[in-house]
Amino acid sequence: MNFDLTDEQKMVQEMARNFAEKEIAPYVEQDEENHFYRREILTKMGELGLLGWSIPEEYGGNGMGWMEAVLALYEIAKVHTSWRLSISGNCWGPAMTINQYGTKEQKEKYIPKLISGEHVGSFAITEANSGSDVASMKTFAQDKGDHWLMNGSKMWISGGHVSDVGLVYAVTEKGAGHNGLSCFIVDFNNTPGITRIPIHTKVGMWTAPTSELVFENAVIPKENLLGPLNKGFFICMWQLNNTRMGCATGAAALSAAALEGSVQYANERTQFGKPIGKYQMIQAQLAEMKLEDEAAKYLVYRAAWLKDKGLPNQQATSIAKLFGCQAAVHAANMAMKIYGSYGYSTEYPCGRWLRDAKQFETLEGTSNMHMQIIANIELGYQPNR
Repeated sequence: MNFDLTDEQKMVQEMARNFAEKEIAPYVEQDEENHFYRREILTKMGELGLLGWSIPEEYGGNGMGWMEAVLALYEIAKVHTSWRLSISGNCWGPAMTINQYGTKEQKEKYIPKLISGEHVGSFAITEANSGSDVASMKTFAQDKGDHWLMNGSKMWISGGHVSDVGLVYAVTEKGAGHNGLSCFIVDFNNTPGITRIPIHTKVGMWTAPTSELVFENAVIPKENLLGPLNKGFFICMWQLNNTRMGCATGAAALSAAALEGSVQYANERTQFGKPIGKYQMIQAQLAEMKLEDEAAKYLVYRAAWLKDKGLPNQQATSIAKLFGCQAAVHAANMAMKIYGSYGYSTEYPCGRWLRDAKQFETLEGTSNMHMQIIANIELGYQPNR
C-alpha cells in the first residue's frame, strides 16, 4: 500500500490549500464571532470541482476518487473544520447516495446542482430521541396514493435551515423496525408543511448551520422515494459509511492544525531565556501529538485507498473516524496547555479547536458505536462491507 502522491494528487492538494487560505482563512474569526454561514464559499467550492468526488462526470463529477477527496478536504478542514461539512452535505451524502440508489431522472435532476454548489445539500436522520438507534425514529411518511404525507421532526441536522435539497429518512411501515424505514429526496424550498429552526446553542462548529426540522403534513411526491420502499435503513448505513470519511478527515485535519499551531507557538514563546520548545515536557507533549496526528492521517488514507479499490472498508472507515476524533480532542487539549494562559484567550484558536474537536465524538456515530462496529467485524459477528 503506497501513499506516495501522484502529480495530479499534489495539484489537488495545492489547489485546495490555496483555496482555503484565500477564500476561508480571512473570514474565520469574523464568521466564528457572528456564527455566520458564508454560502458563497460553497458555490466557489463547486466551481473548482471540490464537491464532485467519486461522482460520474456525466452528472458533474470531477473524475477523481476518494484519495483525492480526502487530500482536498484535509486542507480545507485544517483551516476551518466547519467547512468540511460541505463535502459530506453535498457530495458524500445526497449526491453519492442518489447516484447509487436513484433513478436516471433523479440523478439528472438533483446531482448536478449539488455538485456545482448551486444547491446546498443535507441529510436528516437524527431525532430528539433517536440517535445511534436509527431504527427507533418516529418521523412517519404515510402513503396517500398519489403522494406521501410526512409528519414528525428531525434534530441536529447539519445545513438543515439553509438546505435546498436533502435526504430525509422516515418510517413507512410502523412496527417493522429497521425493515420499515425509507429514504426520500426532499425539496425544502418548494414543500409546504416544513418548518426549519436554526440551533444556535452549540458548543462549537459555529459557522456550520445546524437545525431542527419539523414536518406537518408535508406532501412528498411519489417519485421522490429514493431506492426500494422499506430499504431506507440499509441505504442509510451505506451512506453513513461514506459521510463518516468527512468526520475522519476533518478530525485528522484538526489534529494537524493544533499541532502546527503548537509548534509555532513553542518556537515563538520564551520563558527563562529560551523558547519553551526547548523544554522536555513541551517536547513530550508535541511528540504525543505528532504520533497521533500521523496515525490519524494515514488511517484516513488507508480507508480512502480501500474505497477507491472497491474493497471492504467499513471497519477501516470506523477505525479512521474513531482514532481521528481521539487524536483531535487530545491535540486540541494539548494545544490549550502549550499555549498556557493565551490558550484560554479568544485571541488564539485553541478554544475553537477544542470546541470543534468534541463534536467528532458524536457526529456520524458516537465513539461507542464505532468501537462496536470495529469489534463486531473483528469478531465475525457482522460482515465488513
